[in-house]
Parts: sequence; C-alpha cells; structure tokens
Amino acid sequence: MREVAAGLEASVSLFREGRSPVSTDRTALLRAVEETGSISGAARRLGLSYRGAWDQVQALNNLFESPLIVAERGRLGKGNAVLTPRGRAMIDVLERVRAELTAAVARVGDLFDGDIAADLFWSLGMKTSVRNALRGRVTEITRGAVNGEVVVALSDEAQIVSILAHRDIDGLGLTPGAAVVVLIQAGDIVLVQGDGLRTSARNRLPGRVSGREDGAVNSEISLNIGGAKTLVATVTLESARALDLTPGAAVTALVKAPHVILATET
Repeated sequence: MREVAAGLEASVSLFREGRSPVSTDRTALLRAVEETGSISGAARRLGLSYRGAWDQVQALNNLFESPLIVAERGRLGKGNAVLTPRGRAMIDVLERVRAELTAAVARVGDLFDGDIAADLFWSLGMKTSVRNALRGRVTEITRGAVNGEVVVALSDEAQIVSILAHRDIDGLGLTPGAAVVVLIQAGDIVLVQGDGLRTSARNRLPGRVSGREDGAVNSEISLNIGGAKTLVATVTLESARALDLTPGAAVTALVKAPHVILATET
C-alpha cells in the first residue's frame, strides 16, 4: 500500500469563524512572487494569466488585516511585487500544515485500497450548492468548430453528455478516462413518461421514481437511473400529480447538454 498511499497529498483551507478560507495551495503563488519579484513573473511560472494572478493576490490580501504581498500594478502587466514579513511567515505556516496533513493522509491511505482512499478524500471533500453531483468518467470527446461534446459514463447503465467550449475542456484537462463530477440543477431536469416524445434535449435518462417530497407549490422527485445513481428533479406539485409521480413509476429525465456542468479535482 505504501506506493499508492504516497500519491495522496493534503490540501486544506484555514479560516476563522466569519472569515473566508485560505487554502494551503496558495503557497505556490506566495513563493513565486517571492522568487520572481513580480506578479507577471509569478503568473508565467504558474501558467496563469496576469489578470488571474493579480486577482489571486488581491484575494489573499483581502483575507488578512495587513497584506501578504505589496504590489504595484503597472502597464502591460509590469510592476514590482514583494512579500511582507507576514507573507513570508505565511509560507512557512502553510507548508508546515500541508506537510503534517500529507503525512496523516498517507497513513490513512495505507489502511485502505488506493482507489478507495482516493475516492474517499475527493468525494467527501466535494461541496456544492447544486442539487445533483454525480461522479463519472469521461469516455469520449468530440470537438466541433467552437464547442466540444463530452460524454461521461455515470455507471455501466447511464451516461450523460455535456457541451463545453474548447477552452473549458482544455482548462479542466479533460481526456478519455478522466474522473469528473457532473453537476445538474434540479430545476434543469424535465420528467416525461413514455418513449415516443420527440425532444431537442440531448440527454434522456430512463429511471424509476424512488422518492417524492411535496411542498406547497413544488415537488422534489428522486429518480433511480441505475448503477446506484440518483437524480433529483424539481417539478410543480400539479405536474407531479398529473404524471402520477409515485415511487416505482417509470419516467425519463431530460437534460439539455449545455445545462450539464463538469467539475474536476484541483
């Protein structure tokens, strides 16, 4: 197990109650600024745009009572930047915290199968306000002139298609076999009965109602789509009654491909 466990590393967000978190991953930005002496140099080293690096610097400084980085933004991305004493101290703190957590994660990983441990740390660390978050793997990518079609296997029984811009496909590092999390808003799912309906929705996911919770106006419908995967759709209470969406009822979930959001591990 030692070789597999060694591949596990820790990343943590530190925060005080009522304040925004700061991630140990920000160490790379602090270190790059310290060594290059500029925001533009740090951006080049980390593969970021100047604007992206500048935004991160501002976000970091906003998290503390005194700045970690003092920068003078110049024209065309030129300007000097230096770490304050607090910024240098923060590097030491974050690197020590990350080293301690990485060692702890490796010890936990030694107790389990490597794939199980990796899934555990990623899946349990996933937080999102989107009602549906389903783990899957990319099986196919077809590129067009502007966008690309990404096919994701949710299980042996279900797959879903997402339409993404090329820059998003490349930015997420999507390739066949890549692990992703599929995010779908409950309100973006349309439920229909029967297979004869013609629709422009790219995704048709057949399943059976596994649960229903009625509110004053809307109903939340849980749909078993196979492979121990569940989709949750929000429909009006009137529609739920009209379609007789009770546990065991066979329905098909329709989802437009542009409404399917993909997320990857950072």
